[in-house]
Formats: sequence, C-alpha cells, structure tokens
Amino acid sequence: MEEHKSRILVVEDEKSMREVLKILLEGEGHELCLARDGSEGLDWLNRDIFDLVITDIKMPGGDGFQILKKSQEVSPGTLVIIITAFGTTESAIEAMKLGAYDYIHKPFTIEEMRLTVRRAIEKRKLREEVSILREKIRTTYEMGNIFYKSPKMQELLRILPKIAQSNSNVLISGESGTGKEFAATAIHNLSRRRENNFIAINCAACPEGLLESELFGHMKGAFTGAVLNKQGLFEIAHGGTLFLDEIAEMPPNLQSKLLRVLENGVFRRVGGTNDVTVDVRIVSATNKNLTEEIASGRFREDLYYRLNVIPLTIPPLRERKEDISLLVEQFMNKLSPERKRRVSPEAMTILLQNPWRGNIRELENVMERVLLMTDKEEITVEDIPREISASSPETRGMPEMTKEGLNLDGIVENIEKHYLMEALRLTNGVKTEAATLLNLSFRSFRHRLQKYGMK
Repeated sequence: MEEHKSRILVVEDEKSMREVLKILLEGEGHELCLARDGSEGLDWLNRDIFDLVITDIKMPGGDGFQILKKSQEVSPGTLVIIITAFGTTESAIEAMKLGAYDYIHKPFTIEEMRLTVRRAIEKRKLREEVSILREKIRTTYEMGNIFYKSPKMQELLRILPKIAQSNSNVLISGESGTGKEFAATAIHNLSRRRENNFIAINCAACPEGLLESELFGHMKGAFTGAVLNKQGLFEIAHGGTLFLDEIAEMPPNLQSKLLRVLENGVFRRVGGTNDVTVDVRIVSATNKNLTEEIASGRFREDLYYRLNVIPLTIPPLRERKEDISLLVEQFMNKLSPERKRRVSPEAMTILLQNPWRGNIRELENVMERVLLMTDKEEITVEDIPREISASSPETRGMPEMTKEGLNLDGIVENIEKHYLMEALRLTNGVKTEAATLLNLSFRSFRHRLQKYGMK
C-alpha cells in the first residue's frame, strides 16, 4: 500500500532557494508545488489544498503574511512556515499571532528545515486523527463484543477475517438495523489497513447537493456556502477504508464519478482543476435489491460489478432467533452496567417471538426503553412495550379487550376451528396424524370435529 504523500506549497521568489527546497522536500517523499511569487502562491491556494505551506515574507505579488492569511481563510487546517532574510522580532511575533506554525531565518541549515517540516507534518496528521476520533465517538453505532449462537452468524464471523485480508471491494446486503456497519468496521479492523482511517457516510442521510462535496471535497467558491477549501472523505480515508452505507440512494451523476475513482483511483474536487490520487478500499451496503435497481435504471450496472467483488449478506434477526437472548443480555450490560438485571422466561418468550422488523437496532431501542421505565431487577411481561407483547403469536390478530367486553366462547371456538382445519390440511385429512400435530388424543380430536360439525 502506497504511503500517503504530504502536499507542500513553497512560495519563494529566489530561484536557488526554490531549487534547494525542492530537492530537500522531494527527497523526504513529499509532493511539491512551487510558486515564484506571492501572486502565484495565492493562485495555488485558491485552487488546491495543502498539508503545509512554506513561504518567504518579502517578495513581489504579495508578501508572506498575505499567504498566511489566505491559507487560513481557505484551509484552516493547513500549517504555514514563514522564512525570511529580513527577520525581526516584531515580524516573528506578528507571524505567530496570525497563526504561523513556525518561523525560520535565512540562512538556515538543511537539518533545521527538515526537522521543522517533519514536526509540522506530524502535527497536521495528529490534528486529523483527533478530529476523526471525535467524530467516530460521536456517530459510531456500537454493538460491543457479541458472541453469536446462530449458525448463520457464526459462518459470517468465520469468513470475515478472510474477506478482510483482501483489498477487494465488498458489498454488504441486509435489512436496516442488521449490523452492516458493524461488519464493515470489523473488516477494516481485521485488515492491513487498520492503522489508517475507517470513514463512514450514509448516502441517504446526506442531501444530494452536498454528497459530492462530502465525498470528493470542494474548492472555495465552488458553490454557494463554499467559503473554505475542503478535503473530501476519499482523501481523509486514503490508505484506509471508506464505508458507503445505503449506496442505492446515490444519485446517478455521482455514480459515474464514483465509478471513475474505483477504476483509476483519481478524482477532482468540486470546483477543482487538479486530479487527486487516492488508495481507498470501498465497503458499501444496501437494504435494497440492486439487481432490481439496475433493471429499473436507478443504478449503474458497471458500478454494481465494481462494488460487488465480494458479496456479503447479513440475515435479519427473525432468521437467527438464537442470537436474541445474547443480544438482550449484551444490551442490558451496556445500558445498565451498574446493576445485574435479568429477563423473566415469559418476557423472553415474547422477545423471541417478535418479528423485529427493525432488527438489532429495534431490539436495542426496546431494551433501552424497558430499562429506563422500570427499576425492577427482573424484567417481566408487564414491562415489555404493548406494541411488542401485542404482536406475539399468542395474541396477534385477536380482538382487543375493551370496557364493552367480548365474546370469549366465540373467540375460543374460532381459534379451535382454525387449528383443526390447519392440522387436517397439513396431514391431507388423516385424522390420527392431525390429532398428533395438535397434541390431542384421537378421541378428543374427533369430539371437537363433531362439536363444530366439521367433516
């Protein structure tokens, strides 16, 4: 994997000094842009983003203080080193007040410049890492260390390390709330890219007009509100993994731009004129059938094949009920760590029988509500929200009990007749087998048929 090169702008009117800095900085592995005066320097700042700017103070077309102010205006994260042969204590203080990272007098030694640049680059990287870490803490959906019982999830966890060792793009399918981002994070953490950034974005949650800027960055003035140069998530994820959730919601015009990045590793920022090269692994996810989206013309077929190099499907919670009790215990430990609480067998039965259309996310939300609403050590049926308990198979479809009352005998009769008919249907009318299905003796089964006049 290619190491990320730092981009440095050198603004210096002396040709010999530009050449010295070029040899030094390119020898250190940096990517360099050179400006012959202040005017060229300001022009570069208007159309590109740099990790570091090294600028002289006294030069035609604008001095180093203008370069410093412009850099902070369009790209506040860029560090600036001031160099000059006309240094004074006053100008040094002014430069530092304006936000310069450091101040070097001419003539300087090669080692002095090398160390100053290295420290500046390290500080820039540290700032980015802290910013990304704060964002992860704020937004990451945490599931914790969960051990799964279900064969489907055990198989998924078995193959994740193999998938992680590849650099191929991964497409994760599954309903909302099944844990697609958890799987994407696991793939990154198990991969050789784990020392670099894992960046996630929900394509459905970002307005269409801003999604392109979020992914690819923009230059100042590219559109209304673009008051600064901004790096996109592709640049921030360089060397790491970019997780594109709800990829089916990406607009067609962005699909073509994403395809170019996947094919060539190259893109341009919004309003930019320079190509940016990145090395990023794409893990995408969707809760839609992309084959149907392709057939309807809403998703590009060529992009689908680029994304779907390694397909991964996460089953819904209703297909792996063995995991529900483990998830419930995990969420109780996470949401109420100071107390040892338990769920009664009757309440757990209701939780196991619920269809959980919102999957793991819905289950966690329900457990959070239950734990907030009761102080009891044991969670009982009465503590389970009514919309969950009322949807269990024992009560689903039954008339609701009201103050006006109901005909219990009639309800029981309808239930009995329904299951008698179902048992006969499943056994092709063989009464002895139907009685066995209902855990009844043949005599009792025959009596019920006669009672309801069923043949």
